[in-house]
Formats: sequence, structure tokens, C-alpha cells
Amino acid sequence: MRHLRAAAAVTLAISVAAGVTGCGGGTSSGGGSNESPKTLTYWASNQGPSVEADKKILAPELKKFEKETGIKVKLEVVPWADLLNRILAATTSGQGPDVLNIGNTWSASLQATGALLPWDDKNFEAIGGRDRFIDSAVASAGKEGEPPAAVPLYSLSYALYYNKKMFADAGITTPPATWDQLVADGKKLSKDGKWALGAEGSNLSNNIHQTFVLGQQHGADFFDKDGKADFTSEGAVSAVKQYVDFMAKDKIIAPGNAEYAQNQSLTDFAKGRTAMVLWQAAATTFASQGMKPEDWGVAPVPVPAGAPGAGKQTNSMVAGINMAVFKNTKNIDGAKKFVKFMTSDEEQKILCKTYGSIPPVKAAQSDPAFSAPELKVLRDTLATSAAPLPQVPNESQFETAVGTAVKELFADAAAGKPVTTDTVKARLEKAQQTMQQ
Repeated sequence: MRHLRAAAAVTLAISVAAGVTGCGGGTSSGGGSNESPKTLTYWASNQGPSVEADKKILAPELKKFEKETGIKVKLEVVPWADLLNRILAATTSGQGPDVLNIGNTWSASLQATGALLPWDDKNFEAIGGRDRFIDSAVASAGKEGEPPAAVPLYSLSYALYYNKKMFADAGITTPPATWDQLVADGKKLSKDGKWALGAEGSNLSNNIHQTFVLGQQHGADFFDKDGKADFTSEGAVSAVKQYVDFMAKDKIIAPGNAEYAQNQSLTDFAKGRTAMVLWQAAATTFASQGMKPEDWGVAPVPVPAGAPGAGKQTNSMVAGINMAVFKNTKNIDGAKKFVKFMTSDEEQKILCKTYGSIPPVKAAQSDPAFSAPELKVLRDTLATSAAPLPQVPNESQFETAVGTAVKELFADAAAGKPVTTDTVKARLEKAQQTMQQ
């Protein structure tokens, strides 16, 4: 996933969609059918620098599929800011594509609508089997114990990117491995109008990604074993406060970052205004903004102490894009053929190299390209120290409610207002109440 997912859904929209089980999918006219699978419609998420770039990247691959199968694919690349709402509208109206990309954190929410094809053993067998995919990627495709609602397409995790020159100028020889080291290094780097760490304080999904990981490190899941919201546990409050304190207390994030929501932190990094950023597969974005590969380094996201690993040493959420099929498409056989094509070993190598993502298909990971420094960090993190966001039906509301609470706390920090444990807990209590309405 090149760009962060914007979970803009509100509780009402999810509730309405969940109430129309079996609705949605397939074009109303001009498409194929199982008897004559001549055409498919495909909503692709915006993975590259622009929608037009994605069209150029995907066009030759779709032509290749058409040549192999005789099935033409009508492509629409949908910006992230619009994608979830477009999908929700399709689940209620029945006027949607045959195949689509979804942010993997939405899997359980969209699964609950009943509109997506369940990937049971039979359907997985049609694309080569479930065991072709890495476990962490499949775990992010739907509720545990149920057939996944989608198939992993592009996998990612977070890494710490750092500006080598800024580090050298500050006398720092290695990237920080722990949060204490990051704060200490950050105070050396934050001077003369430059700052240590970038953030996207108004990006609700980014807020969730960072605070979820810190929550894991503090022993908090944000939901209990029954799937009920648990936002005010000691671990959850500590996680949110630690993240916002990078601006409020430690003064290593610029106050202006409280308003960032459109990848401005990447631009600041590329222009030498910020020394570090936590991101997913940022190399192509840096290159597009004139930054040379030798200008930056990459390391695992810090942990409380020691090295990344399972449990409290989790240092990333399982990020990525899944590929789903609307259950009521008139061309389900053609749709499964297309999913098989896009997740084939060869296509996975081509597309994931282009987008700087990690193939969720095990065999494709053997390509030497995925052993390059940046992708090796992302690949190893995904395999050993990443956890999927809560696979609960109201995950999208979680991103909205808690992401908004963090956004408001960043706004307080930017305005010089105190961010205390009590204020953090109050905002999270409000978010939990929103979830319960």
C-alpha cells in the first residue's frame, strides 16, 4: 500500500451496509457472466505517485490478462480518500465492480456486510491454495475463524526512515533502536528550524497505525476478547500519550504537523526539514521528490527495549492491500481468474517491485529485489514483528473514533495546551462512547 488508508466511514454507513447482507457487486450492464466472461470491472486503489501513474503501470498487465483469457478488464483507479465510501455505497446499491482493492484494515468491517465473496478452501484452491500466502497477510483479511473476505495482494509494514546527512551533522552514528534513543536523538536533531520526526496528525488512519503499535508495546489491544471497545485501559492511554508527547512534551515533532493529513511529512523529509519519518515503502515517493537513495537509510521501527519481535516487541501493524470479489457478480469465474492472475508468482514480482511493496505470495519473495535494504526491513518486520489491526466488524469506526481523538490531542499540543494522562483518557472515553452509540 503506497498511500495510507483514509478510513472516513461513519457508524451509520457501516450499519446500513451491514444490514443488506447479500447485496452488491457486479456491473449492471456490459459485463461478462460465467457463461460468457468477456468483461470485468476493477476498482484499483491508488498505489503509485498518482492515479495516472497507476493506470500506466496496470494497463500492460491487464492487457496481458486479456490476451491469456480473452477477458477485458475495465479499470478505475480510486483515490484513497474516496475508496471506502465508494465501496460502502456499492454494497448498499448493488452497483459496484466485479473485483476491487480494499485496505486490509477494512476487511472485517466489509466482511460483516455480507457483500464480499468468502475465500473458503474451495475458492482459495481456485487460485492455487491458501498456503501460497504468508500467514500474517491472510490474518489481516477478515475475522478469525471465518473464511477471509479477501485475498492479500500487496503487503507492507512500517519502517523508520532517516536522513543520513542530518544524522551525521548531529553526531549520530546509528539509527535509534528504542524509543528512549529516538527521543534523545530527536532533541539533538530538533534545532535551527528543523525537526526530528514527522507525523500526520490529522490523518486518522496514520494515527491509528502508530498508536495501535504503541498499544501493543504497552499490552493493549483496544478491544477485549469479545470484540468490545476497550479504549481507556492503562496501556491504551499510555500508548496515545506517548505518541502525542513526541510533540507536546519531547518537542521533536513540529507543531505544524498537527494539521498534516496528505503525506506532507514525506515532503518535509525529502526536503531536509525533518530527519525521520515512520512510513510504509517510501522510496518511490522520496525519488519523485528529488531525493537520492544514498541520502536516506532505513531501520526497524523502535521498540521499548531490545530488538523487535512478537508480543510487546511488535513494531508495526500488518499493512497492505487485499483483493476482493463482490459475491453477486455475474462473472464470478472470471473474477477468480483475475485474482489468480494478479496473485500469480510472476505478477506479484512485477507489481510489488513497481510499487515497493512486499509480495504476500511466499514464492515471489525469493526474488533478489526483495532483499534490497529497504524491502528487507519491511519483509522481516512483516514476518516476525507485525500484528494485524483488530479484525472486528467495527474496525472502521475505531479508526475514525480513536483517530479523531489523537487528532484533537495533537491540535492541543500544537496550541501549547497541556496533554495530561487525564486529558488523554477523557478523549478516549469520548471515542469509546461514540463507538457504543
